[in-house]
Amino acid sequence: MRGSDLILHAGDVGGAHVIEELRRLAPVAVVRGNNDIDPWGRRLPETLTVEVGGVHIHLLHVLGELALDPRAEGVKVVVSGHSHQPRRGRRGGVLYVNPGSAGPRRFCLPVTVGRLVIRDGRVSANIVPLLP
Repeated sequence: MRGSDLILHAGDVGGAHVIEELRRLAPVAVVRGNNDIDPWGRRLPETLTVEVGGVHIHLLHVLGELALDPRAEGVKVVVSGHSHQPRRGRRGGVLYVNPGSAGPRRFCLPVTVGRLVIRDGRVSANIVPLLP
């Protein structure tokens, strides 16, 4: 992640130290996950919309709690977490990405991160396995 323009974290951070370490690599945008219950975690926003390279990205933990119409709001990408199941796909012209989990293995899911590439207002996403 070193050299990224921005690191997006969709919650279940695990501790304030994780955000501090990520900030050593690149700027970080983070939202609260259902496991971020300590005082530092409760201070995190539930949702956040950021602009990168002219592209609006909406970040939240639980996709089922999406409270806006991304397309109507000009959002091209929705990044969520919660299930920790890596996925990417387009619906209605919006790219939806769940990068999975880069922390300790959850259940029998792979350990992954997502990578967004933005060029000339176009966005692509890849799921990058860290461990099988």
